[in-house]
Amino acid sequence: MTPRELPIYELETALVAALRGTGRVVVQAPTGSGKSTQIPQMLRTHGFLEAGEVVVLQPRRLAARMLARRVAEEVGCALGDEVGYQIRLESRISARTRVRFVTEGILLRQMSFDARLRGVSALVFDEFHERHLYGDISLARALQIQATTRPDLKIVVMSATLDAQGLAEYLAPCEILTSQGRSFPVAIEYLARAVNFEAEPVWDVAARECARLAGSTEGDFLVFLPGAYEIGRTVQALGEHRELHGCVVLPLHGELPPEAQDRAVARTSARKIIVSTNVAETSLTIDGVTVVVDAGLARQAKFDPNRGINTLLVEKISRASADQRAGRAGRTAPGRCLRLWTEREHAGRLAQELPEVRRLDLAEVVLTLKASGIDDVAGFPWLEKPDPKALARAEMLLIDLGALALEKKSAGGDGQAVITELGRRMLRFPVHPRYARMFLEAEARGCVRPVALMAALTQGRSFLQRGLPRAVDEAREEALGEETESDFFLLMRAWRFAEKASFGLDACRRLGIHAQGARAVGPLFASFLEIAEKEGLDVAERRPEAGAVAKCVLAGFSDQVARRLDGGTLRCELVHARRGFLARESAIQRAPLLVVAEVSEIGRGDGEVSTLLSLATAVEEPWLKELFPADYREERAVVYDPEMKRVITRRERRFRDLVLEARVSGDEAPLGEAALLLTREVVAGRIKIEAWDETVEQWILRVNRMAEWFPELEVNPLTDADRPTLIEQLCYGELGARAVKDKGKDEIMAVLRDWLTAEQLAVLDDYLPERLTMANGRKAKLEYAKEGPPVLSARIQELYGIEGRFTLGRGRVPVKIHVLAPNYRPIQVTDDLTSFWRDMYPTVKGELSRRYPRHEWR
Repeated sequence: MTPRELPIYELETALVAALRGTGRVVVQAPTGSGKSTQIPQMLRTHGFLEAGEVVVLQPRRLAARMLARRVAEEVGCALGDEVGYQIRLESRISARTRVRFVTEGILLRQMSFDARLRGVSALVFDEFHERHLYGDISLARALQIQATTRPDLKIVVMSATLDAQGLAEYLAPCEILTSQGRSFPVAIEYLARAVNFEAEPVWDVAARECARLAGSTEGDFLVFLPGAYEIGRTVQALGEHRELHGCVVLPLHGELPPEAQDRAVARTSARKIIVSTNVAETSLTIDGVTVVVDAGLARQAKFDPNRGINTLLVEKISRASADQRAGRAGRTAPGRCLRLWTEREHAGRLAQELPEVRRLDLAEVVLTLKASGIDDVAGFPWLEKPDPKALARAEMLLIDLGALALEKKSAGGDGQAVITELGRRMLRFPVHPRYARMFLEAEARGCVRPVALMAALTQGRSFLQRGLPRAVDEAREEALGEETESDFFLLMRAWRFAEKASFGLDACRRLGIHAQGARAVGPLFASFLEIAEKEGLDVAERRPEAGAVAKCVLAGFSDQVARRLDGGTLRCELVHARRGFLARESAIQRAPLLVVAEVSEIGRGDGEVSTLLSLATAVEEPWLKELFPADYREERAVVYDPEMKRVITRRERRFRDLVLEARVSGDEAPLGEAALLLTREVVAGRIKIEAWDETVEQWILRVNRMAEWFPELEVNPLTDADRPTLIEQLCYGELGARAVKDKGKDEIMAVLRDWLTAEQLAVLDDYLPERLTMANGRKAKLEYAKEGPPVLSARIQELYGIEGRFTLGRGRVPVKIHVLAPNYRPIQVTDDLTSFWRDMYPTVKGELSRRYPRHEWR
């Protein structure tokens, strides 16, 4: 089939017309239709690239490189000439390039340094359904640029499976173009029983099933595994089956050299078995595949709140991804897809992956947006708005790292967080801001290599096993030595031991090292070294100065500085008002001050949550002042000591909000500050003034109701906001809670009466008295409330001989009467005793007189 015969060409005319009209198009076309390779060529053919290039965004590096190679071959040029690619750490482009395939982070960084996107005529977002974070952000930025400085910019969004209508509403005005493509039916099969890949390795299961299917199928195999290590083991396992000896087995993943990747997709005369990561799930069409064997696993980026970073861990794929993989078997002929899980397990999987904006840390993208001049990231036109807490967490981390700084508003108070010069330097590194900060510190201190290894060690789960027999612990200590400075240093020695032993199972097991976990660190270490070297850092092996590596850890995790609360326990207090317990297996048991790279919240049986601190590194207090001088301060503080029950003056040293040391000063606390502190304690309910009782509250209510009912008296109501002022007057001149607590009623009332003028005070008891004298000479207590009339409550015998209605304030305020039984429970609410005696009393008298015969009943 020639390129012009691909199904995508049925949209060519409509695509060109739409781009010349609205300039925005959504293309919905299945995998294999040719959209990734042919739409960039359509733009070139129809003159859209005469003034600039088309940038095609791909979610994966391998796809970007291989698609660029394919298009270069079809155009008839050398790769890097008119057609090229640009991915992290690798670039094949020139001044003549008009079709440039890139990964998503490349474009967003370009936007942060050039908001006009000079030299770019069109942007094509491929495989957009995968909803990568950088794809979402790049599209939003592209729309902003098109709507302001570049109305000539063309935008094409493409996907095999996508909610096209929802996206079209976001892009409006735009057009939706759909190609049905060509595909053949694929028979889906499942395993009869569930497999535990911990007990039976996934590579053995995949190889066994390939061998079983080989005799009943034709065409090439495509086997999906999560990563390079699993692919390597699967390639070995496939070679052990006689049924497959005539097949060519080829791995396909991003860590392979380009020539090996090209071999995997090239045509061969022999039957092929391609063992691939999810890079073959979309974008790349591999001719000849009719059988898919899917392990149902992929390495997915996900925010790990324990470590405060994004990690890449093996997870189960969604049903939508499984359908994408199955479709690879039906591109050229009817096919079969075997899923290495049961049909029941399939129903329990997610329908589709969560967008990355909902599962990744946003610190790196927030920093990139800030560099683009977007200070209000919450108001950014997100395709899907992130959790406000996730945005706040990202900004706080960047402020802690020194990448952002709060800009003061002209009228005072905190303004937007803006990028600093340090933040712009951190953007040079295509890694999480924590590691960028660590690399910059390592560059200054000559310890880039160990910091790169530490960064790699934090990416996966710890490979040092816990709860081991004493013999294993002793063997580990003998081989690795004792460690008192950093848990990282112990991990580094353990990894080097495993590497020297070629990650052999027996050697690693002897020291309680998970061999597969340790092996996974190697490629990550190499990747971090490559990034550092690309940015001009010295990655040579050298002996750094004492404390240099620990200072780099502090630079990257300063938001997780902790202070031991006492020597007898593992309790710690952290920055940002958190508390936790240092892990018992940590080697850093004696350090009073430390920084931790992992903070885990662990549920307990009683429903509470314990915070566990792991991967600790001992730090020294002078380092805090050296690395973060603006966050370290010494100050005098006036505080309330609940144990001494008094206000004291303390001398404190603080790192941000973490008190490093506090000691009581001999200085007497100023009376004004003492009064304010005691007032806060009283208002918060931690100190109770015994004499401030219901009588006092009733007096306040009488004042407030007088202000309401008699506005001509011009009484200022006493609100909740006014109470601290009154309490402060009571506390003034006192240092101790005991003295405040024992304030007498007379002292309290003296302060309260000062709220009123002499004239107002003179009429208060006249207009709104505490008690009301009734016609029979009895005095009944009145209850005032925030709403409604005053209430007079009296037993029925106390009301004998009293008729009519009661009023206060010279007849302006009616009184409600609660008539009580002898047990003081209300039997009637009325505002007219005359009608009560006439209408209700005859009914209740008989019943009450039987229940209370000893009482008088008239």
